[in-house]
Amino acid sequence: MTDQVGMVAMVGDVLPELVLVAGGVLVLLYALIAPLRLQLGAAVLALGATIVALALSVAMLAGPESLTFFDTYARDRSAIWAKLIVLAATVAVIGLSVPWFRKDPRHGEYYTLLLYSSLGAILLAGATDLKEFIAAMLVSSATGFVLAAYHRRSSPSAEAAIKYYLIGALSNSALLIGVAYLFGLAGSTTLAGLAAGLPEEGGPALVVGVALVVTGLSFKVGAVPAHAWVPDVAQGAPAPVAAFLTTVPKVGGFLFLARFVLALPPEAAGWQPLVAILATATMTLGNLACLWQVDVRRLLGWSAVSQTGYGLMAIVALGSSDLAVPSLLFFLMAYVSSNLAAFGVVVELRGRTALADYAGIAQERPALTGALAISFLSFIGVPPLNGFFAKLLLFAVAIQVGYGWLAIVAAVNTVISIFYYVRVLAPSYFDRAAGPVPVLGRSAGWATVVSAIVVIVTGIVVEPFVRAFAESGLLIR
Repeated sequence: MTDQVGMVAMVGDVLPELVLVAGGVLVLLYALIAPLRLQLGAAVLALGATIVALALSVAMLAGPESLTFFDTYARDRSAIWAKLIVLAATVAVIGLSVPWFRKDPRHGEYYTLLLYSSLGAILLAGATDLKEFIAAMLVSSATGFVLAAYHRRSSPSAEAAIKYYLIGALSNSALLIGVAYLFGLAGSTTLAGLAAGLPEEGGPALVVGVALVVTGLSFKVGAVPAHAWVPDVAQGAPAPVAAFLTTVPKVGGFLFLARFVLALPPEAAGWQPLVAILATATMTLGNLACLWQVDVRRLLGWSAVSQTGYGLMAIVALGSSDLAVPSLLFFLMAYVSSNLAAFGVVVELRGRTALADYAGIAQERPALTGALAISFLSFIGVPPLNGFFAKLLLFAVAIQVGYGWLAIVAAVNTVISIFYYVRVLAPSYFDRAAGPVPVLGRSAGWATVVSAIVVIVTGIVVEPFVRAFAESGLLIR
């Protein structure tokens, strides 16, 4: 009887995930039997499943924090907030996708992949076991590869998907070798087992194992050295997919990276300097590469790389600052909402991607141009947008834990970023449009505008979010 009660409790811990699994199956079955003119129903089903999972996740915030499924999965508030961010982003991407894929004969099947890719990100956010982490990586990556290549007759889409796949295959192979090293050293695959079993004195094997796992995670979050897929996917994948792949997987990747470094011996592996160096290289490379981009989607891709570098500042502070977890969660919320607003403008403008195409669009489409300006200003860190408070928290935690030089590097990179964002915005407002600027569809417009509103509102109402994030645990045992 006790075992049955325990199993029921464990099922309750993963109800949102089960809803996504069932929703994906239901969407696929519907897509198989529905005619092309009714494939829009698959989007409605996917939206319904995502909203139900979102509601169940909100209800879980009031429950206790604990590990479940034999210490392999976390039911803590950090994981729940990550679910909320992922699911809210998925709702927005569904809105962007409906008009974009309306005439695609595989319109319905697309939403199954979208739901399962979201599921992979959620599983990453809650994973507290290396085997479960690998399974989540496979779910997230395999669906992402297919989504990136969804326009089969598009050469840029195929090229982006191939690069995404090859870099993913190489980094995931490195990750598996790193996991084998750590399992051999600790005799366990749970993060609790790593924390208890890894040698305090370190050694070459521990350093190699940690470096390989971090390399695999750098692919998922779009950081150096496995970052090269990000600008290609941003430019070549279907625009709603680019919006999804440059935001949602990062949420899960950052959460697992946070748990992983907390399980390491404090001094032995030297993970703080390693992550600080990765943060510096990632934000600097991303910003410098943006300077000469003439393609807005590719610019957004390199911008996504640079934003990852800022997020890694919170990882450096984990275990040394109480602000580390709140700063990480607030950064993820700010980045996801801003990036979705920016890509939403691209989608609504029917994939316009050349820098010259944005000249004078403010005259024809003031609301869309306003959303683009809001997202870019948030990336820069202009108050009162949420990106300003995200960077403020990140700079504060870096200084608090003795990495003031990293905050200075981030500040210099922020100043550099102003140049390339203004290169897009200035012509949009001050040049003349070459002609009418047609838009794609109502749902994409609403998703874009709502994302921009979230950027503003969460920037104005900061304190409740920071307080809630500060009360969120990041369990590994």
